[in-house]
Amino acid sequence: VQLQASGGGLAQAGGSLRLSCAASGRTFSGYVIGWFRQTPEKDREFLAATRLNGWGPYYANSVKGRFTMSKDNTKSTVYLQMDSLKPEDTAVYYCAAGNLILSSIQSSRNYAYWGQGTQVTVSS
Repeated sequence: VQLQASGGGLAQAGGSLRLSCAASGRTFSGYVIGWFRQTPEKDREFLAATRLNGWGPYYANSVKGRFTMSKDNTKSTVYLQMDSLKPEDTAVYYCAAGNLILSSIQSSRNYAYWGQGTQVTVSS
């Protein structure tokens, strides 16, 4: 089982980046895939989640209107389009997968599978 996150890098404030997360190694149809981020100062923060071949996406208030999550069910791949980036968006971004219900998507502890993380750095 593997979640491969990619697309991180350096952006200027106000700029954009697009992250990808490809799931492989088992059937992920019906699984929830979420995006989280983490800095040394904070716990892992929920950003967005969607169920493959199902509902979503749903967003955290902190990124609603700036980040857009999309999915390609045929490829078990999700994307996170990040616009209007701010320096405070600087973090390691992770994708994760789990067999979850909607009420549990915001807790990182409920996800069974994690990608390796990709660094996003936003300069002012």
